[in-house]
Amino acid sequence: GRSGAHSMCRVYDMVHYGHSNQLRQARAMGDYLIVGVHTDEEISKHKGPPVFTQEERYKMVQAIKWVDEVVPAAPYVTTLETLDKYSCDFCVHGDDITLTVDGRDTYEEVKQAGRYRGGARGWGQVKDVPARRVTDQIPLGLQCPGGRNPWTGVSQFLQTSQKIIQFASGKEPQPGETVIYVAGAFDLFRILWDLKVHGLAERPYVIAGLHFDQEVNHYKGKNYPIMNLHERTLSVLACRVRSSSSPLPAGPQEPKRRGIFCQIDSGNDLTTDLIVQRIIKNR
Repeated sequence: GRSGAHSMCRVYDMVHYGHSNQLRQARAMGDYLIVGVHTDEEISKHKGPPVFTQEERYKMVQAIKWVDEVVPAAPYVTTLETLDKYSCDFCVHGDDITLTVDGRDTYEEVKQAGRYRGGARGWGQVKDVPARRVTDQIPLGLQCPGGRNPWTGVSQFLQTSQKIIQFASGKEPQPGETVIYVAGAFDLFRILWDLKVHGLAERPYVIAGLHFDQEVNHYKGKNYPIMNLHERTLSVLACRVRSSSSPLPAGPQEPKRRGIFCQIDSGNDLTTDLIVQRIIKNR
């Protein structure tokens, strides 16, 4: 098979910077990272309905720069047959134990065969990162009784300057590249816009300006943003075609005044409000 090829299989619902960091570390364990993403049907059977559809989840995982290949409709139980089918030497998972609906370890077979690698401590907590705030951030009338949701968790993931360096490419614009600046909140998991921006030039160098938390709250109201500036920065830096990211309070009029403003259709109708509504409905 491929030298150093390995796989990860997960739900990858509500993909965020914690998942990206997990994938970054997993990619460093070998030479080629294949990520299996489960279907809506499989997830609903074993864990309950996902917030994002399988097609949305496939696209979001593929957009993360440390992922070499995505396998749609990956089986919920990882078997030796699956690893051999994609020429993988081993599979990687977090320190949390994933069980089927009838209580079986989904990695039992590959563990017994010695083709399982456990991730760093705390990998299993990534699923709780965005969920921990949703209940507190949504309008009061949509909160659970007592204002606290029992599935909300707290991650130990720290947004340090070292982590930003690990996520960033450190690449400077090269001669002949078209520098494109795009500004926004980029809250929650809305990273699919990136592919549209990348298509605006033959050799693009994209700089993303992230609005400060106070600025986002000023124009979106309620208790937005859900994710803070550091979290949003890491999410953007994890994008496959991201060149650079800068937390700048971008003024909207200057590009228009200079005649270099371009408005595009992202082709994606997901909004932060819609995602929050899905979370409330599905949980």
